[in-house]
Amino acid sequence: MPSFTYDFPYSTKKLPVFAENVVSTSQHLASTAGLRMLAKGGNAVDAAIASAAAITVVEPTMNGIGADAFCILWDGKQLVGLNAHGHSPALMTPDKYAGLDKMPHVGWGCVTTPGAVSLWMELHRRYGKLPFADLFEPAIKYAHDGFRVSYMVAHQWNRAIDRLKGQESWVKAFLPNGRAPQPGELWKFPDQAKTLTKIAESKGEAFYRGELAEAMDKYARETGGMLRKEDLAAHKPDWVDPIGLAYRGTTLHEIPPSGQGIAACMALGILENFELAGLDCDGPEVAHLRIEAMKLAFADIYRYVADPRFMEVTPAQMLDKAYLKSRAKLIDPKKAKDFGPGTPKDGGTIYLGTADASGMMVSLIQSNYTGFGSGIVVPGTGIALQNRGTGFVTTKGHPNEVGPNKRPFHTIIPAFITKDGRPVATFGLMGGAMQPQGHMQVFSRMIDYGQNPQAAIDAPRWRVHETDGTVWTEEHMPQGTLDGLESRGHRLTRTKMPSFDFGSSQIIWRFPEGGAYLGASESRRDGAAVGF
Repeated sequence: MPSFTYDFPYSTKKLPVFAENVVSTSQHLASTAGLRMLAKGGNAVDAAIASAAAITVVEPTMNGIGADAFCILWDGKQLVGLNAHGHSPALMTPDKYAGLDKMPHVGWGCVTTPGAVSLWMELHRRYGKLPFADLFEPAIKYAHDGFRVSYMVAHQWNRAIDRLKGQESWVKAFLPNGRAPQPGELWKFPDQAKTLTKIAESKGEAFYRGELAEAMDKYARETGGMLRKEDLAAHKPDWVDPIGLAYRGTTLHEIPPSGQGIAACMALGILENFELAGLDCDGPEVAHLRIEAMKLAFADIYRYVADPRFMEVTPAQMLDKAYLKSRAKLIDPKKAKDFGPGTPKDGGTIYLGTADASGMMVSLIQSNYTGFGSGIVVPGTGIALQNRGTGFVTTKGHPNEVGPNKRPFHTIIPAFITKDGRPVATFGLMGGAMQPQGHMQVFSRMIDYGQNPQAAIDAPRWRVHETDGTVWTEEHMPQGTLDGLESRGHRLTRTKMPSFDFGSSQIIWRFPEGGAYLGASESRRDGAAVGF
């Protein structure tokens, strides 16, 4: 692994933080919520839960109590993963979607069982140090007493109106004045404070087998939803072994399918077949190779990734180095191409990281999927339900076809970096299909070019866009790179700042000799890395 340069060649609002205890999230109030738990004597898991609960309040545009969540953590001895992705309701059968070309993205038809609360519960059961209820104090205070809405969150809120203005429960809950709150405006949500209090006092049981479960069931029955209290009671998170791929001696770890994290590993495994040394980190040659590697990875994951019980190939087959080398041979360094899936052989999300002085490190991601999610907000509770069912397809016989008691293809992917079996960094970059693309770009910058985490985060990004097939680029990408990509046949969509389309990253890097960590936070968002 190269030594970092402490150059900051890109426009940024932030510099890295060095501390023995660090919290880095996409919203500064959530970061301080976690830091308060560390200051009280809690560990990195306590801090992660407190930040995750608080961010449902202070960044409701990206996640909520009705979200899904995943986690990878170094517990001091080993790397473990926790998948709290909810299954589809038992009533979500294919016939309900007959005649549809794709899944709905609003309303009850895209709601699967929410899993975020179960992740908080299970993390605390296994690793928590402070009392569970203590972890909710900041979140409850923000919801009850109010907080000043940050700049980027206010913009996200306003952007959601066109998509969700037809969802009555969302409008009533989140547009009480007929508009989104302005930056700096005080926002209170007493219903959410009451729900968080019930979760805190019951150690989460009220959500899955108590009063809150009854409220979700009742509202679904009254308004045509398929979610039932039996679905909630049956839900449980799964401890999993993270998958990983070693890239030039450093390993990127992801949660296994049905998440899309495997795409980042695949793209790196393809990219590893090209020599990047001597090429400009921000030049068109490198950008082209990364884009083509990502397109190849996407072609495979959209064909094969689903609930593991229904997949036709295994993650090991998809990550086989020989297979990825064969895919790399399809790349023309001088020309953009359209790729279909190969044949592997045997062989609007929030992200946060925490780390404590004992060496425990947590990489956690939590999401409603598209902004506020489905637009379904259970009256009197502040529970905004995710729209993860949108991740299914309606194609008959596809491994990811919508059906009951299945986990859909999932976009949210916490990551972790190790070297020689030792922890290196918590790592994530939220943002739908941007996530594996951002993972690959930022990771490559750090490993191939020795850029420090903050510089790697601040660098201009591209996105192979899932809707129009063009490559979206940020406005601070060098003109020569844009020209070079277009000359290779890439169709570019140039974006303007501020943009929410290129994700938000947080990184906590552990120095091999121990001591303080380096915390970096996304300059495109309101977040912060904080520590002591």
